[in-house]
Amino acid sequence: MKKRHLTEVQDWMRENPVTIEPTATLAAAQELMSENEVRRLPVVERGELVGIITNSDILRQIPASIDETDDATRLLLTQRTVREVMTYSPITINPSATIQEAAERMLEYQVSGLPVVRNGKVVGIITESDIFRLVVESWAEE
Repeated sequence: MKKRHLTEVQDWMRENPVTIEPTATLAAAQELMSENEVRRLPVVERGELVGIITNSDILRQIPASIDETDDATRLLLTQRTVREVMTYSPITINPSATIQEAAERMLEYQVSGLPVVRNGKVVGIITESDIFRLVVESWAEE
């Protein structure tokens, strides 16, 4: 029988992640990601998780023919909202779930991060990077 990794998500998640409203512009979302050095934002409306938006979601909105720093791009990103491109009802995980469950869920749904939700509220986010950090730290202890 294989040994399962029982470390809990709450031990490795980033608490109180930066979130965004669905009415925000894509430009605002991109700026928030850049300022906070994150690649995804849980989308929260009236305190409830309604979606998730990633940097890739935003970049897909920019036609390949125009430069990302160009004025036309800025205009495009200020005219579109998060609601228009976010993923609705994202795959989530509970803080007391194991890292093993989080990793399995990420693989199954082919996502690189999961909002951590308790009673409908976003309390954290766990990403592939957090799981890599766990792997590196546990290997270092051996």
